[in-house]
Amino acid sequence: MGIRGHIRMLANVSATVEFLPDDLPAFFSMHNLVKIHLEERLSAGVVKGVEEGYAEIGICVSTTDSRDLMTHPYRSDRLALAVPQDHPLAGRTSIDFVESLDFDHIGFHADSSIFTVSRAAAARAGKAVNLRINVPSFDAICRMVQCGLGVGLIPDRAFEVLASGMGIKAIPLRDDWARRNLKIVTRDPAGLSTVTRMLVEHLVQSGHRIDEAVPAIAASASASGHRERG
Repeated sequence: MGIRGHIRMLANVSATVEFLPDDLPAFFSMHNLVKIHLEERLSAGVVKGVEEGYAEIGICVSTTDSRDLMTHPYRSDRLALAVPQDHPLAGRTSIDFVESLDFDHIGFHADSSIFTVSRAAAARAGKAVNLRINVPSFDAICRMVQCGLGVGLIPDRAFEVLASGMGIKAIPLRDDWARRNLKIVTRDPAGLSTVTRMLVEHLVQSGHRIDEAVPAIAASASASGHRERG
């Protein structure tokens, strides 16, 4: 008859926009009686919600303090600088973040990991982010950039999904901190339902399949996971 169940999940915006739309359909095709209640939160809020028992599973940036939760590697992305096509930086194929600090910035949510890490990088360079406006979503960043209000940081995959046809460009950041990993957080597996454990396993395996495919794709072009305690 198939497995029934209801899972409450929390995820940051990167996971919600970039990866879950690709990974969840295959899970539902195998378990079409399962229901998932997905809520978007900042990474720190994801950990807090799982720790307090509001949700069974969460996805957040790997640099977030997991406290006593169990963690599993999930996916990765790289931050890029979104600019209008007629911007002075638009001709670049890659860039160091510090080079963008001479221009107005559209900032992501003030409590987000992206905003926090970018301000820290600017401070290390002895500069400040010239913030024109903070916005609550990646699509809002793209729209503000499109309107010429400034440049903004956005994960590369989110840009691909959201910015098609907008007449703006994403320039990959060369900074080490621009490469980000996402992780899955849960409480003790002994306390999880069977269907929640199946979802965790599915998401972890989805991430592993992507990681394994990247070298194979690169090799083809040139010719023509584990669990840790947080």
